[in-house]
Amino acid sequence: MNVVSRVSRVTGTSVLALRLAGPLQSWGASSRFTRRTTESAPTKSGVVGLLAAACGIEHDDDVRLAPLAALRFGVRIDQPGTRIRDFHTAHHGVTDAAMPLSERFYLADAVFVAAVEGDHGLLTDVHEALRAPAYPPYLGRRSCPPAEPVDLGLYEDARLEDTLANVPWQAAAWYRRRHRTTAPQTLTVLRDPAADESAGEADVLRDQPLSFDPAHRRHALRTVVTVAVPTPVPAGSHDRTRDAHDPFEALEAMEALEAVEALEGPEDPDTADTLDVLKDESA
Repeated sequence: MNVVSRVSRVTGTSVLALRLAGPLQSWGASSRFTRRTTESAPTKSGVVGLLAAACGIEHDDDVRLAPLAALRFGVRIDQPGTRIRDFHTAHHGVTDAAMPLSERFYLADAVFVAAVEGDHGLLTDVHEALRAPAYPPYLGRRSCPPAEPVDLGLYEDARLEDTLANVPWQAAAWYRRRHRTTAPQTLTVLRDPAADESAGEADVLRDQPLSFDPAHRRHALRTVVTVAVPTPVPAGSHDRTRDAHDPFEALEAMEALEAVEALEGPEDPDTADTLDVLKDESA
């Protein structure tokens, strides 16, 4: 699919939203040599790369990459996850010599809402490509596939700020249950500034893609504005999280009753009977 074909036809500004969730993610912006770090949220370079792969754009095709790289980008941290470290060993493909031990950092159990704003015709093509990608999407590294389709929809005549503020909270059901009494009142948004917005206290990150050519990858500095938005209503709050069966609920209840038994003593027959029932259910 040629995502450049519609750029010249001005049809208004739209926003394409993505849900980026999986067991592991890794979004590097400054990795060097044997230490491969990850940012705390998806980078523009990583998300543009995901979209380019879906559209079938090759690494050395800078012409077709340029319209995607020009899209305005933002990301909301719905579930921050946990940073973990892994060690990698490798051997040279030709000589079989051992390569230096490297450190790889990942985000485990994280969930983000990413969005790009731009020409409606271009984003319509990209949206269609996401539904039948030329190359499979991954969350920063090829070893990090998404847990489910990333498409959250295309919003016509929309602005990046409004979309990131209003898309339902995408945190996993188990995460929302665990934090039901301490749910965040706000979520952090990292985004490109608007054309008429002052970026006085903004940060900069070298993740503006210029070329993905393996022979000479190039990235420019990008201005990043950090804002907090009120936590929206959770996704599926009226049905999925309330009605879906969760096999771990019995285990959580059993752990709570065991803690009560430890305090009250095993002679309490009601607690003992309830524990027996829960153990049978979780077996």
